[in-house]
Amino acid sequence: MSIIRIDDGHDPRLADYAGVREPARLRDRGLFIAEGRFVVRRLLGIRRITMKSLLLNDAALNALADAIDHANPSPDVYVASPDVIEAATGFNMHRGCLALAERPADVLIDAVLSTSEFVVVLERVADPDNVGSVFRSAEAFGVDAVLVSPGCCDPFYRKAIRTSSGALLVVPCAAAAPWPDALDRLRASGFVVAALTPEVSAIDIGVFVGTADARGRLAVVLGTEGHGLTAEALARADVQLRIPMAGEIDSLNIATAAGIALHRLHECRRRE
Repeated sequence: MSIIRIDDGHDPRLADYAGVREPARLRDRGLFIAEGRFVVRRLLGIRRITMKSLLLNDAALNALADAIDHANPSPDVYVASPDVIEAATGFNMHRGCLALAERPADVLIDAVLSTSEFVVVLERVADPDNVGSVFRSAEAFGVDAVLVSPGCCDPFYRKAIRTSSGALLVVPCAAAAPWPDALDRLRASGFVVAALTPEVSAIDIGVFVGTADARGRLAVVLGTEGHGLTAEALARADVQLRIPMAGEIDSLNIATAAGIALHRLHECRRRE
């Protein structure tokens, strides 16, 4: 492990870490930033993603030393004080643990259609915490891939990766484009398209998990918390599902709803 001490936050070797505050520039350069010890440790072990460098404080270096030693290829390791890291990034990165990596090659929807049995589709989910949470549930509950429509948050945005606990780095992600025609392609490939909605006319998910459709090729479509799925997406669904609730609450935020729905479906598919 080669450690490079940095004393100046404006050192040109740290220039790309300004992408913490300029994510569009990172995306245009084919890069992304991951943060936090747990996520960076996961990233160090993923051979298909090329890590360019690490920017760490001393505590993070000590915590990750074993993983860095086993990384192949070995990234540049920049070690700096919290003040220097803040100057480089423009934020108070109190975790003191950042990684700069190359974005993996795009997964094409054709590859998802040919290799997957259980997928999630996100429509216009712009909040990075919600996107990250859905990916976290997707990894936990056996989802093969996540498709994202135009208008969704960039899955490789730093906050989305952090909220996903690194699931975004391992669950394949593909663009659901053109939209909403991508849903027609799923149906033509043998997927049952199931739209999650709070509408009272929708089928109780507890009933649906007892059907053959729940155990076959399945695409679960999730929309924004505020407006839900568009009429165009709902019109292309084979079935509409709801999570039954008590009291006056008629819906849940997308992170919670996705976790409940994917868990129910995973359980029935696992038994099968």
